[in-house]
Amino acid sequence: MSRWSLPPTNKEAVPIPDLVEIERRFLVDGREEKPWRTGSTAHTIEQHYGVEEHIQSNERMLSCDGVFLAEFTSEQHAVWRRMDTKIGRLRRRDTVWVLTFKSRIDAAAAYELEWNVHAEAAAALMAHGPYPSVKKTRYVMNGPDGHAWEIDEFEGALAGVVLAEVELDSVDEALAIPPWVSHEITGLASWSNRALAQTLAATMNTHEPRPE
Repeated sequence: MSRWSLPPTNKEAVPIPDLVEIERRFLVDGREEKPWRTGSTAHTIEQHYGVEEHIQSNERMLSCDGVFLAEFTSEQHAVWRRMDTKIGRLRRRDTVWVLTFKSRIDAAAAYELEWNVHAEAAAALMAHGPYPSVKKTRYVMNGPDGHAWEIDEFEGALAGVVLAEVELDSVDEALAIPPWVSHEITGLASWSNRALAQTLAATMNTHEPRPE
């Protein structure tokens, strides 16, 4: 995440370090060779969306049904108060649970707050599910100019979908694009993980047998 200053509001603007994510996203043709699988770090990931409906907040913390989830720093709470639309996500990366809230600033940038949460707290939140979700294997590798690329190979009904993303320090930062990257989808909401999860959930609901 990059360094950013919050836009002016009716209160004095507060400089917020490392709480803005700037990234570019791309489609990848996964039918050919997969060089990102060689010499990279791989993680198993599942992501659940819509969890924000079951989270309560105050000036100090986030909770679910009285179960503590995460505590705000002063900087995080300043961003929280300025986030317009808060999109929540609960992710399990290997064995670690991470709660994230994002709020879009523009096509490439978003406020991002995240916390590691205990498995018991994650279970309390997951008890309200099932949620729209995706599963994928994420490969992390350095590109030709040293930028860290994250390549996601989706699983299940989304098998065959491969997306790549890279975080930047500024929206106009120079970036060397690897040859295996295809069309850019930065800012296209229909290709967000949340949209893919919602589409998958809607498809599954459509195919469920109706009670007689």
